[in-house]
Amino acid sequence: METITTFFNWLNGIVWGVPMIVLILGTGLYLQVRLGFMPLFKIIYGFRMIWKSRTPGAAAEGEITPYAALMTALSATIGTGNIAGVATAIAVGGPGALFWMWMTAFVGMATKYAEVVVAVKYREVDDRGEHAGGPMFAIKNGLGKHWHWLGTAFAIFGGFAGFGIGNMVQANGIASAMENAFGLNTWITGGVLTVLTGLVVLGGIKRIGAVAEKVVPAMAIFYMVCVVVVLVMFADQIPSAFATIFSDAFTGTAAAGGFLGSTIIMAIQRGVARGIFSNEAGLGTAGIAQAAGSTSNPVFSGVIGMMGTFIDTIIVCTLTGLAIMVTGVWTSGETGAVLTSTAFEAAMPGIGSYLLAISLALFAFTTILGWAYYSEKCWEFLVGTISEKPFRILWTVAVFFGATLSLDFAWLVADTLNALMAIPNLISLILLSPIVVKLTRDYFAPGGEGGN
Repeated sequence: METITTFFNWLNGIVWGVPMIVLILGTGLYLQVRLGFMPLFKIIYGFRMIWKSRTPGAAAEGEITPYAALMTALSATIGTGNIAGVATAIAVGGPGALFWMWMTAFVGMATKYAEVVVAVKYREVDDRGEHAGGPMFAIKNGLGKHWHWLGTAFAIFGGFAGFGIGNMVQANGIASAMENAFGLNTWITGGVLTVLTGLVVLGGIKRIGAVAEKVVPAMAIFYMVCVVVVLVMFADQIPSAFATIFSDAFTGTAAAGGFLGSTIIMAIQRGVARGIFSNEAGLGTAGIAQAAGSTSNPVFSGVIGMMGTFIDTIIVCTLTGLAIMVTGVWTSGETGAVLTSTAFEAAMPGIGSYLLAISLALFAFTTILGWAYYSEKCWEFLVGTISEKPFRILWTVAVFFGATLSLDFAWLVADTLNALMAIPNLISLILLSPIVVKLTRDYFAPGGEGGN
């Protein structure tokens, strides 16, 4: 067992190391340039389309609205990374790490856009009459039979990674938060989570989408209100917090008070790695959800999909980072969710830690729902729709074990597989980029759907 752990530690260090970061950022920058930086110029347009997507057009095909598809994707991406991931990035990489998270998001918007465009463009209708898409189908239908192995690799990585990173690890985080904040036994939390998960997941994408479009906005607003309270309490520190973030991004200034001295390289590495972990741009997952969305044009779905990266990182992660900065707790030596909890307690003594525990539980639970659909479609690609019911039952049962067991090794394996998903996805995006560019130009051309 020790040998296997050592191997996965070594492999994890490679797949989440500098080469992977360069590959993800490089692909995103390449796509941004080829698209003429359209994702950055169309942010306001993107928010308008999100509002419009709540009611699909008559010619649209799909199981849920594009809005519900976005909320399903956000349910998987707005998670523990927004609370614990940001805190870890700042604690280890310094305040400048937040700046590099922003840069990752702006580049990642192009990646996420392209992922969704090809997912919708090359989606299929399965034998149950439902749309299925994502990197594996885009590779199969866009690149041809000679690349089928690459789609299979993605599906294998995603199919297994989901049980760890999207299921048991999330359930474990909820159980730990409930035990620490409210003294609830982990098996009680596990039992409740299992029932709630089953009620949603066994109903498929329509039920997941229906729950996500109600719960995700509510939980995001709840968390943002809590953070705004923190920022209001320490409003005088906001300008200096921004100044520190920008200066530290290029100097790597070490903090005082027993803080681990950080360099600019550490700030970049931590900021980029945590940014990718948080918004999943480059992993290909958002395309799986958006492929179920009712749409008549892949570009329309792509514009909506790319906004998930903006909302996740530029809005939610920034708020978390500022809360940690303005309260001054980032030099405390704490890390992860504990650091964010300390920031909440500094502004709201006695209740801050409870509010964060509730936010963490909601974020993690919706991640379980979103990833259930991602993994289900990976298994459908591998063995067909016959896997649907057994998968949903197994997924539901896994939640209980995740909540009650120690998962250090499971986390390591799942985190490694999660990163490996990016490789086939990024290769396919580069190869299919001419299709993405053509579809985009046609859509935004005068007389096109987006050119009016």
